[in-house]
Amino acid sequence: MAKGKSRALLGTEGRLDLTTPNGWYPDPQQPGVLRYWDGQRWTGHTSETGATPAAPASSPDSTSDDGGAIPFFGARKRAEELRQTNAQLRAQLEKLERVNAEQRAVIERVGALSLIEVEAETERLRVELAQLRTDKADIERRISDEQQQLVEVQGQRELQDVGLYEYHHPAESSVDLRTKLDRVRSKIKDAVREKLAIHAATGFHFNNSAAQGRKFVNEMSRIMLRAYNAEAENCVKTVKAGNLPTAEARIAKAKDQIEKQGRMIDLRVTDYYHQLRVRELELAAEFHIRVQEEKELERERKAELREQRKAEQELKAERERLERQLAKEQAHYSNVKAMLEANGDLDGIRRLEDKLADVQRAIDDVDYRAANIRAGFVYVISNVGSFGPNMVKIGLTRRLEPFDRVRELGDASVPFRFDVHTLFFADDAVTVETKLHQAFAARRVNKVNLRREFFYATPEEVLEVLKSTVGEVVQYTAHPEAEEYRLSQGAPDVTL
Repeated sequence: MAKGKSRALLGTEGRLDLTTPNGWYPDPQQPGVLRYWDGQRWTGHTSETGATPAAPASSPDSTSDDGGAIPFFGARKRAEELRQTNAQLRAQLEKLERVNAEQRAVIERVGALSLIEVEAETERLRVELAQLRTDKADIERRISDEQQQLVEVQGQRELQDVGLYEYHHPAESSVDLRTKLDRVRSKIKDAVREKLAIHAATGFHFNNSAAQGRKFVNEMSRIMLRAYNAEAENCVKTVKAGNLPTAEARIAKAKDQIEKQGRMIDLRVTDYYHQLRVRELELAAEFHIRVQEEKELERERKAELREQRKAEQELKAERERLERQLAKEQAHYSNVKAMLEANGDLDGIRRLEDKLADVQRAIDDVDYRAANIRAGFVYVISNVGSFGPNMVKIGLTRRLEPFDRVRELGDASVPFRFDVHTLFFADDAVTVETKLHQAFAARRVNKVNLRREFFYATPEEVLEVLKSTVGEVVQYTAHPEAEEYRLSQGAPDVTL
């Protein structure tokens, strides 16, 4: 209706007629007639277009009170009601005057524009309105995001009030363990939020007040849970691969101390929550154990590569030596053969040829061992002085001189040298070693690092398995000499 009234006021030149008094507008039902608008509704006052309308008489609805005369009884109450009604009417009148002033300001601003300019201004306002709606939607979205963040911050603050902070856990560096850790941490947070982390009395009174008793119990519960969580976090940060039992005892002691100090109000950390924190501790220790195992395996792999390089270097040096010897023997054979034939010394010629053949066989053997990585020497050794009579080491070496490997194993890391029970060459030494390891797998000393090839077994037991694996064993010493150990046992005590 406001749009129709604005157009009805436009003159023949596209300008507004601003001489009409306030409140008089063209009647939408009767062309050429002005009707009075009191701010809420059309009244019955009309005037011809072009004439100056007279001020309309006051509406009976707004000037008189339906209450009539003031009663004798309750006059004060009735007067107060009339004053309130009068104040409300004045407020409505002021509001209508403000709306009327705003409308006249718009009319005056638009009246100075042509019809095309009005349409352009309308389009601009439409675009501005669309932008405002977009901005409003964006602001509402941002408010929603901020409210969500506020909820999260409030939840995080509740956890921090009881000492549950976000900190770096060692298991976060492992893909497998991180999934388990996330589940445990989620259960820990849920237990705190759902009041399942700590138990306390519910009917405790303080100074004969149940409210003060509840307040005291809640504060003590929060303080004790905060202390327990701090101890659990410290245990996680300090646990290592070998001290998990110590860390578990430490956190269990914290739980017991809280229970003793809170006995008056039956205050204690629940077993469910304690098991969750212990599981978190175990994941940290498990990560350190895995790291230690990986480091140990890496050291073993490097040692194996060094052993392999030594074997390759020894085989290469031996082949070069044999080639030089073969060349020397061939030159000697060429020089001596004619002389031996002239003298008729066929045995000498045969001895030279056998010697050349031996050198060539040695070269072929070196080439075979260099080409066949499964070939090598299998050994069974023990160290009574270091490990006792019921432990042996079963391994293999591809070294040209296998006893060099045994001597290296008996270096300064053990107090006595190893005794060799057997050491023999096999074309498939890897398979022989694997079968021996499988036979004594249940008696392996180190069940984590399988490269530690020590077994709880006697040399006689290994001999029986070896016979069933490779057949007849040419040389095997069942009883170790342990010379250094036995001499040390019989030597006089020279300690001070």
